[in-house]
Amino acid sequence: MKKSAIAIFAHPDDIEFVAAGTMFLLAEAGYDLHYFLLCSGNCGAMNLGPMDIRGVREAEARKAAGILGARFYPSIADDLELVYNVENLRKVAAVVRHAEPSLVLTHSPQDYMEDHMNASRLAVTAAFAREMPNFFTDPVAGEMEGEVAVYHAMPHQLIDQLRKPIVPDFLIDTGSVHQTKRKALTAHASQKEWLDRTQGMDSYIQTMDDLSCEVGKFSGRTMHAEGWRRHSHMGFSAKPDFDPLTDALSSHHYSLPQTKE
Repeated sequence: MKKSAIAIFAHPDDIEFVAAGTMFLLAEAGYDLHYFLLCSGNCGAMNLGPMDIRGVREAEARKAAGILGARFYPSIADDLELVYNVENLRKVAAVVRHAEPSLVLTHSPQDYMEDHMNASRLAVTAAFAREMPNFFTDPVAGEMEGEVAVYHAMPHQLIDQLRKPIVPDFLIDTGSVHQTKRKALTAHASQKEWLDRTQGMDSYIQTMDDLSCEVGKFSGRTMHAEGWRRHSHMGFSAKPDFDPLTDALSSHHYSLPQTKE
């Protein structure tokens, strides 16, 4: 059976900040990778109009996907226009059925901006609808058989939209592929000025490094890591313990103690 993983995130460079290390390790473990950004990045520039920056950011994202060895899928919406509706869900579901993943990587359900949270919701529902022949996709794609697990990355600055800390279920040690992750993020060169001016990131590469180290501190043992939370299995697998990401990357995996709220 083909091993396939898809990353479904909002904007060009979102994958590289929180998921590219895990993706590259999955590729080393024999997975086919799929790279799906739902937003065009058309608002991510200070000195270019939306038509121009769309083309720039798609070219950069395609380059980053190539560095990761992943198949690239074009966006379905402009920035701030990614809403959770049936039209967008049909488009995301079509890509999920085409990729036939056993695992889906996506944003945290709680994050600082709506595009991230809507991308997460669309990814989850598209994976849920994979086996439903009566849910029609755009373009049309036949239903997908098999189990799938959904994993949520860490939100920006490791907090939700109300500033509450988010703690991962487990970590993937990405130290061995961190330089490849940096190279993939560097492909998004147009983001330097935008992130400097709008979000106070003096260097977006350094910001990613710092975030990676901050997540690594949860383990107390690894310098660079990506944190993940596994979505409920209900509707995705008959087995509560279905966890293909942990199985594939067991040698890079660190479980964390879970606290009850």
